Amino acid sequence: MPATLGTRVPLVSGPDAEYANLDHAASAPCLRAVRDAVDEFLPWYASVHRGAGFASQVSTKVYERTRDVLRRFVDARRTDSVIFTRNTTDALNLLARSVPRHTSVVLFDTEHHAALLPWRGPNVRRVRTPRTRLAAVSAVDSALAATPEGPRLVVLTGASNVTGELLPVAEIAAVARKHGARIALDAAQLAPHRPISVRDLDVDYVVLSGHKLYAPFGAGALIGRADWLRAAPPYLAGGGATKAVTSEGVAWNSGPERHEAGSPNTVGVYALGVACDQLAEHWGAVLAHETELLTRLRKGLEAVPGLTQLRLFDDPGDEVGTLSFTVDGFEPGWLAAVLSAEYGIGVRDGAFCAHIATKRLTGGAQAVRVSVGLGSTAEHVDRLVLALRQIVARGARWTYGKVDGRWAPSPDPREVPAFLRG
Repeated sequence: MPATLGTRVPLVSGPDAEYANLDHAASAPCLRAVRDAVDEFLPWYASVHRGAGFASQVSTKVYERTRDVLRRFVDARRTDSVIFTRNTTDALNLLARSVPRHTSVVLFDTEHHAALLPWRGPNVRRVRTPRTRLAAVSAVDSALAATPEGPRLVVLTGASNVTGELLPVAEIAAVARKHGARIALDAAQLAPHRPISVRDLDVDYVVLSGHKLYAPFGAGALIGRADWLRAAPPYLAGGGATKAVTSEGVAWNSGPERHEAGSPNTVGVYALGVACDQLAEHWGAVLAHETELLTRLRKGLEAVPGLTQLRLFDDPGDEVGTLSFTVDGFEPGWLAAVLSAEYGIGVRDGAFCAHIATKRLTGGAQAVRVSVGLGSTAEHVDRLVLALRQIVARGARWTYGKVDGRWAPSPDPREVPAFLRG
């Protein structure tokens, strides 16, 4: 269970309420097991790899063993590299700098910005996402057929961070293989919700973030084939990436440390590994919990007048616990502010770092996003549905205005936590 479950937040009306965390897709709360493991490890935290002290040896073992934890978590090949990064965005930028020159890159235009923006130049083909999954497979096939000879890479999101819909990863990977292409899977939104098998999906690279995986300590990972990564210039130049430095030049390491210059985030890496082990041990309960909440959520939202749920695809398919919607006559930012201030509910509003996808599905507007996870309960979902019905029926009970471009209560009597005062 998350350490934050049961946290109470102030309401503008006076009393407080248990925080209804329906914003897991942005950042998931810390698991109690992760917090406890970090607390246990902190007395042993020290430098890694080159420290002779006992604490340094402990920290080095923690850091290096977590590579094996990540390989197991995504069922990677034994020879796959595990490179620790800050997050998914960092990992995808690292990969973008590591592909061979003149690599043709194919990706859908509705990708999250982390997957969309690192790829630039004439060899990048952004495919307009079609309305069915079957058509998506065909679109990638056609795009790859039109690429010139040479290395090819398909970049694909596992689950949409706007709608929660899963893309047909295995089917697209099969098409990629037909054209001799590799495939990179953005699993930021998939990894917290579903087991992943690199081998079953037949993908070459997987990227993920700890802050989506209930380990918000600033670590992520790029896991995948080592050859392109070994041949690429170091992502960062500095200590740890070097084998030897002389006045004549530098010899760089060839392993994953080649791209991990500087003192690593050992605590974050350990937290990420603990979270992955916890999820792997309890997938059955995770999936049952999410399925129950998502079914409850979708059914409840269907009864809210004027509410439209967004979908990328017209054909049915699997989905994780994330969805976005609009409500006729209500600005998403205002709705999110009212839900927070009057009901203690945390949701996301805007275009979710997937502007093309969101604006295409809304006709150019923004949306509200709800995402459930281990820090969500049935009461949270029911509270959201009731709140939306009340807001649509009678409006807000408080006054609101724009503060730095965002809606907020005006006045706002809520006090910040004690540690922020002074």
